[in-house]
Amino acid sequence: MSAVEKAGLALLHRLDPETAHGFALRLLQLGAAPSAGTLTSARLRTELAGLTLPNPVGLAAGFDKNAVALRPLSRSGFGFLEVGAATPRPQPGNPKPRLFRLSEDRAVINRFGFNNDGMEAIAARLAARPRDTVIGLNLGANKDSANRAGDFATVLKTCGAHLDFATVNVSSPNTEKLRDLQGKDALGALLSGVTDTRDTLAKRVPVFLKIAPDLSDGEIADIAEIAVTSGIDGLIATNTTLDRSGLASAQAGEAGGLSGRPLFDKSTRVLSRLYRETQGCLPIIGVGGIGSAEDAYAKIRAGASAVQLYSALVYEGLGLVPRIVTGLEALLERDGFASVADAVGTKGEIRA
Repeated sequence: MSAVEKAGLALLHRLDPETAHGFALRLLQLGAAPSAGTLTSARLRTELAGLTLPNPVGLAAGFDKNAVALRPLSRSGFGFLEVGAATPRPQPGNPKPRLFRLSEDRAVINRFGFNNDGMEAIAARLAARPRDTVIGLNLGANKDSANRAGDFATVLKTCGAHLDFATVNVSSPNTEKLRDLQGKDALGALLSGVTDTRDTLAKRVPVFLKIAPDLSDGEIADIAEIAVTSGIDGLIATNTTLDRSGLASAQAGEAGGLSGRPLFDKSTRVLSRLYRETQGCLPIIGVGGIGSAEDAYAKIRAGASAVQLYSALVYEGLGLVPRIVTGLEALLERDGFASVADAVGTKGEIRA
């Protein structure tokens, strides 16, 4: 990390976390942030559900909820971006404070509750997006919706023309009963509505399903079965956790979803289980606790075709992105993998 970035992060950490996040987005809009450009090579180039990524390291949903910093983020070294979550109608989310730094644990707790400007405003920003970057949208449901399952299809219908992929997010812990939609019957019906809408779009948009880390083996098996038969294009494992095991920070008891370093092992176990249950027939994006090239590599070896990060940026800044991308290429080369795809699901086995 450069001295300038270290000083900038120190200043941001003196602010309330949500204020600091808003300030960071503003700095991005003003061009006052690191710009690594496009990072790619023959070894890093990745195919994901029909999409060609310059590298497999993406930005997770939640950082740019309202798609206000697409252009600067597209130049920050990420191989792809996911914005949102977007809901049909604007909503303020849960009362503040709702974002907490757990510095001792290198973690974050949030209970935002899908605060966003609504699909119409977000669609307008996506319409003016940079075209040389793979950009997806996390689809959400309004808290007070009479038909939450239908909300996902509604957002996709409105925003789909401007997307490269879409993510069905039924795994946020911060909207009451949203995770109930991960049940086998409810999830099957919801995904049917989304894929039917996807099939009406002028351009086919790959659809991913983002799941929670707090699932039993039986629930993971059910989700894998539905995913394979539903017509979706891939999975994202995982969202934030409600587990608070082993935390040291004073704010560990705050309600909401925990992300960052403590989530790494739990989310990677779910990822590995999903990869086995689907027999590798659907691509999986691995997210949860990634803070280094070694973390990204471990997710890939566990079954991820690509990865995403967010919480580590709170502690390392955007300069972390090129460090992970270049470090990942070195690890692939070290172990004799000619591509990311060659390393997917190989676990601890090192090639001769």
